[in-house]
Amino acid sequence: MSSAYLEDTKDIKALRPDSIEGPPSLPNSPSAPHDEIHLPVRPPLDYSSAPAFARSLWRRFASLWTKRFVLSLLAGQLVSLCITCTNVTTTELVNRNWALPTTQTFFLYFSLFVIYTPYTIYRYTFVGWLKMLYKDGWKYIILAACDVEGNFLVVKAYQYTTLLSCMLLDAWAIPVCLLFCFIYMRPKYHWTQLLGVLICVGGLGMLVASDEITDKDWPASSRAKGDIFMLVGATLYGFTNATEEFFVRRSPLYEVVGQLGMWGVLINGIQAAGLEHKDMTTASWNGATIGLLVAYTAAMFILYTVAPILYRMASSAYYNLSLLSSDFYGLLFGLFLFHYSVYWLYFPAFAVVILGLIIYFWHATPEEQGKIEPRVPEYVNERGGTALVVGQV
Repeated sequence: MSSAYLEDTKDIKALRPDSIEGPPSLPNSPSAPHDEIHLPVRPPLDYSSAPAFARSLWRRFASLWTKRFVLSLLAGQLVSLCITCTNVTTTELVNRNWALPTTQTFFLYFSLFVIYTPYTIYRYTFVGWLKMLYKDGWKYIILAACDVEGNFLVVKAYQYTTLLSCMLLDAWAIPVCLLFCFIYMRPKYHWTQLLGVLICVGGLGMLVASDEITDKDWPASSRAKGDIFMLVGATLYGFTNATEEFFVRRSPLYEVVGQLGMWGVLINGIQAAGLEHKDMTTASWNGATIGLLVAYTAAMFILYTVAPILYRMASSAYYNLSLLSSDFYGLLFGLFLFHYSVYWLYFPAFAVVILGLIIYFWHATPEEQGKIEPRVPEYVNERGGTALVVGQV
């Protein structure tokens, strides 16, 4: 269990960023209001003269590199690397006559279920956990169903359309995620955040151009069907990312991830049994494929564990932007596994994506992306006797 997950169980107060006005006070001092927290503010830019502007620009740049931002940047690249690992292992599985996309993700949801659900039961007690299922299970069913089908449709899209279409249409998850984040949490997007999004997408365009120039594309067997699958899958991705962020900002991480795993196992298992039961008997089951499945599941488990922490530290939109660098890491894997040739445009493309991730928080701060006040359900008598858990990351 990661320290960020165990942090949810500490019996201390969670401060609410409802107000940024008033005299500063220590969070734990008697004079500090319970619902007051001072959000960091970027240093203003000074346009009075060129030297003053340069100094204020440096102060603004230096103010970006807080512990929370650096951890967000590193966590984003970790999940991007995990995505690359899953792409590589999936490619190797297909090359070994093992193409069962729904069965493949079953092991992911099962691992999430067996790790996080028992801990949730321990914290809530079995009766409290049953109450949570009865009252809140429906929202986790929707989350898990959209996540399962999003994974399924995106994998299927690669079988019908081109790599170029898949990479471009997958970016549709970003505006969808921004939209649902606005619906759920009403963040005030600054124009520099939208500029950061455009810069990241520009980096993606450079990566796509690199793949096109180096002829990594493949012909489409049914482009219209594949493009529709990818659009729907990307829409579900954006919805599930924003919805999970909304949940983890208000509930313990172990509850959300455990429920995603439990309902994902049921939905994914039923779908795999219905669609892939015949292919299971003809697929190659040997030491190599089992090892690749273990590697795939491990990478996805890390991704599904780190992603909700990143949602709290930054946002789900920032998570989606971070994934745009995965093609660069794919090149690094491809150099050793598939003997890809290095094209110079990959390196500036990666730098452009990282620049966009920095510009995204040039004016806004990670703390302004939404309130973090996770609580166990009111109807649950949590082991330890507290209904309020810490959620500040």
